[in-house]
Amino acid sequence: MIQFILKRLLSSLVVLFIVSTLTFFILYIVPGGPFDQEKKLPPEIQANVEAKYRLNLPVWQQYYFYLKGLAHGDLGPSYKYPGRSINEIIAEAFPVSVKLGLVSFGVAVGFGLFFGMLAAVYKDRWIDRLCMLSASGGLSIPTFVLGSFLIFGFSIQLRWFPPALWEGWSYMFLPSLTLGLGAASYIARLVRSSILDVSSKEFVRTARAKGLSEEVIMVKHILRNAISPVVTVSGPLLAGLVTGSFIVEYLFSIPGMGRYFITAATNRDYPLIMGVTLVYAVILVAANIGVDVMYSIIDPRIRSK
Repeated sequence: MIQFILKRLLSSLVVLFIVSTLTFFILYIVPGGPFDQEKKLPPEIQANVEAKYRLNLPVWQQYYFYLKGLAHGDLGPSYKYPGRSINEIIAEAFPVSVKLGLVSFGVAVGFGLFFGMLAAVYKDRWIDRLCMLSASGGLSIPTFVLGSFLIFGFSIQLRWFPPALWEGWSYMFLPSLTLGLGAASYIARLVRSSILDVSSKEFVRTARAKGLSEEVIMVKHILRNAISPVVTVSGPLLAGLVTGSFIVEYLFSIPGMGRYFITAATNRDYPLIMGVTLVYAVILVAANIGVDVMYSIIDPRIRSK
C-alpha cells in the first residue's frame, strides 16, 4: 500500500509541475502586461516597477525564479495588492472557500440521498417522476441563474436571508444551496439507480422471503450496498465544490479564492492567477489520490495495475 501511495504522489508531483509550467507560459504569451491598464507611467518609473517584479528579465530567468519560489513555498508578491504576498491572500481566502465547499457538500449529500431514496421507494409513481424532474432541472439550470432566483425569492421578497457577504451562518444558506443543488441532483439520480439495481439482487429477494420488514431490508441490505457509488464520487465531488465556486463567490460577494481568481484575471495579477490555479490543482490531485487509495482498498488488484 505504501509503495502504491508513493507512486501516486510521485505522479502527482509531475502533474503539478506540468500545471505550474503551462500556467506560467500561457500567462507569459498573453498579449499586454499587468500594468498596461493603469495610467501611462513615465519611462523611468515603468522601468523601476518592472525591475521590482523582475519583469525586465528574460523569460527563462523569470521562469527560474518562479520555480525557485515554488520550491520554497513562496508564490511571490501580488501586482494589484501592494505589500501583500500571494501566500497571505490565499491563507485568508482559502478557509472561506473550503467552508463554502463543505457546507455545499453537506447540502448535496443530504438532499441527494433523501430524494434518491424517495424516488426509488416510489418507483414509477408521481413522487418518483417529480424527484427526477427536479433533478433534471437542478442539473440543467446554471448556478448564476439559480443564485439570482434564490436572491430574488428569499432575500428581496421574503427577506429571510441576506443577499450577499459572508458574516455568519445565515449568510451561508443561499450560496451553499446554489452551489450544492446541482451536485444533489446528480447524487439523487445515482442513488435511485443504485437502489433499484441492488433491490433486484438475489440476497434482497431472500431477505423478503424470510419475512423481514421493508424498513429493515432497506437499511441493512439495500442502502448499505447502494451507497458505494456515492462514496466513490464523494472525493472528486468535494474537490469540485471547493474549486468550482468562482461564479457563486462572485455573485454573493464572498471573499473566497474564486472571487480573487476572477478579479486577478480582470486585473492581470499574474502571480495571483498562478497561485490560485496551483492551489486548485493541488486540491484536485489530493482528491484523486484519495479516490485511488479507496479503490485500492476495495479492490487490491488495482494496486498491481
